[in-house]
Amino acid sequence: MASSESDSTQQGDPPGRWRALTVLGVAMVLSMATWFSASAVLPQLRAHLSLSTTEASWLIIAVQLGFVAGAVVSAFASLADVVAPKRLMFAGSMVAGLANLGLLIAPGSSAAIGFRFITGAALAGVYPPAMKAMSTWFRAGRGTALGVMVGALTIGSALPHLVNGFGGLDWQMVILATSVLTFAGGVLALVGFHEGPFRFPPAVFSPRQVVQLSRDPAVRLASIGYFGHMWELYAMWAWFAAFAVDTLALHGVKDPGNVASMLTFAVIGVGAIGCLVGGILGDRWGRTKVTASAMAISGLCALVIGFLRSGPLALLILVALVWGFTVVADSAQFSTIVTETADQSYVGTGVTMQLAIGFTLTVATIWLVPVIRDGPGWMWAFVLLVPGPVIGVAAMLRLKSLPEAKLIAGGRG
Repeated sequence: MASSESDSTQQGDPPGRWRALTVLGVAMVLSMATWFSASAVLPQLRAHLSLSTTEASWLIIAVQLGFVAGAVVSAFASLADVVAPKRLMFAGSMVAGLANLGLLIAPGSSAAIGFRFITGAALAGVYPPAMKAMSTWFRAGRGTALGVMVGALTIGSALPHLVNGFGGLDWQMVILATSVLTFAGGVLALVGFHEGPFRFPPAVFSPRQVVQLSRDPAVRLASIGYFGHMWELYAMWAWFAAFAVDTLALHGVKDPGNVASMLTFAVIGVGAIGCLVGGILGDRWGRTKVTASAMAISGLCALVIGFLRSGPLALLILVALVWGFTVVADSAQFSTIVTETADQSYVGTGVTMQLAIGFTLTVATIWLVPVIRDGPGWMWAFVLLVPGPVIGVAAMLRLKSLPEAKLIAGGRG
């Protein structure tokens, strides 16, 4: 009788999956609030700490580098496959929240950059384990479920801009609020979530798995697609607020800072809907088709948006919203492909490895965008991001033509 019930559970979607998705999704929204906390109040932090343009850039880049360092350690130690995901998420959230609070006592740029590095490293213990954990509840609809998870990350990343957009708040209050949200996310994951019935086989520590995973053609091409996607995504998220302030001021908008914060929240936040739509379409149409389409559209937006600054403001906002929708709509599908095609004992390691290299690439574009802005200007700054989507589209079209595509999205590729 027990065997029959188990077989029934394995054949269909298990009860409780939507509650699990809701709980972990909310935990992700809350936990990721510290990612862009410094970016949201960057003008105030620059004045408070007397930061140069280079130091301000490093304050943003430090989170990316920290995440990379944390993800590399996690991948080689197979932490996401050895430690219970909710415990790893709880620990990461606690450390990230505390490191974020460190900005309140940082005496100068070096300490502030160090605290941001630790914040990023700690968040590497939140995002990858959450993606693996949610996969244990879904098979047929896994792309949709992971799309919701990345949508939750997107909203969490946008939250500091919303908090700051209300105006009248000291930067210290924004930092404090985002830390409290991150603490709450870790606690919610620990006490409110448990893994589903589709658990991955147990793993043991094996650094060689990183090399073996990279030899898998589907994992490799999915990762190349993800790298192209990441070349564009975080530079857009990191610098759109500054672009919006300058553009709104150019159009004579009153109080451009607060308006830009609200616009940035909308542009980044609409990506959460994009993630959901991308996940649904990825499950129904195929992941390679959806990711290639999203990158083609977002790359076109990156190409033209800088040239629209002096045109109708309504048109620029429309393009920005389309960009925000498509720039992240494909994100979860790359990780989903890894969960479908990689050695099932090392899915967490495969996802973490993909994220580690992808986030390393973001450092280059986050650093280069303001350099181009200060040179040729905003007209050309985001054009720098276009090669990423181009390479990503090529990788996805190549993957679609391989036999391994039959393992993706129920054979849809």
